[in-house]
Amino acid sequence: MSFNIVVLAKQVPDTRNVGKDAMKADGTVNRAALPAIYNPEDLNALEQALRLKSKIDGAAVHVLTMGPARAAEIIRESMYRGADGGFLLSGREFAGSDTLATSYALAAAIRKIGKVDIIICGRQAIDGDTAQVGPQVAEKLNLPQVTYAEEILEMADNKITIKRRLERGVEVVKAPLPLVVTVNGSAANCRPRHAKLTMKYKNAKTTSEKQELSTDYTETFMNHPYLNIPEWGAQDVEHEAKWLGLSGSPTKVKQIENVVFTAKESKKLTADDTEIEDLIKELIANHTIG
Repeated sequence: MSFNIVVLAKQVPDTRNVGKDAMKADGTVNRAALPAIYNPEDLNALEQALRLKSKIDGAAVHVLTMGPARAAEIIRESMYRGADGGFLLSGREFAGSDTLATSYALAAAIRKIGKVDIIICGRQAIDGDTAQVGPQVAEKLNLPQVTYAEEILEMADNKITIKRRLERGVEVVKAPLPLVVTVNGSAANCRPRHAKLTMKYKNAKTTSEKQELSTDYTETFMNHPYLNIPEWGAQDVEHEAKWLGLSGSPTKVKQIENVVFTAKESKKLTADDTEIEDLIKELIANHTIG
């Protein structure tokens, strides 16, 4: 019996290392100035998917991501860590999507995939911090959902048991399948790349990437079908154009302000214990720490 796990993952600008060139003059993010990374909590979600796969005979993990052609790197990175493959949803029609349009497009792609037993994604992305896409996908697919998941404990009788990490404690819940699960950053970190899988999948490509190759790799992709990453445009999924991209995005960003913190004064300390103790007392007194 097959068991299909889909992980929703996103390639995001590394907002943890924002510099003075991170914003353009028009207030939009200068993505060229920020390295693109795998959204951290989506990596936590991938780990939970891979652990679940190891417990179920016949289970497979596929990653679904929406973005430009370069977002295929997220799928390869997932395959290096144990995923079986993935799907790239890409095209101009999806540009400018807010969470509502993004969840609509992802839900359409999941319907195209077909039978999916569980959908797992990170709680939120670091470039938006909305935590809306996972729950919105669940609503659009009319599926139950469990949020703030920290660990998938077990599956039995077509139900799954999940530990949730909440602000005021921990709870364990049981939910029926199929199901959407969003995973906290407090969940287990994702395993590193596996050397053999990296060598196996390093040449995996989407249709767009194949077209940019300078040599003929037709025979390679025909003989090794696992190197073919499906790439879908809007025409490949059932949709209404008004719900995609900017037209389907009611959220409007009116203003973005780039705040740069500068120190008004500085102190130089020696290695003297008394000076260090005095500084700690001062920081505690003004509530900088503690």
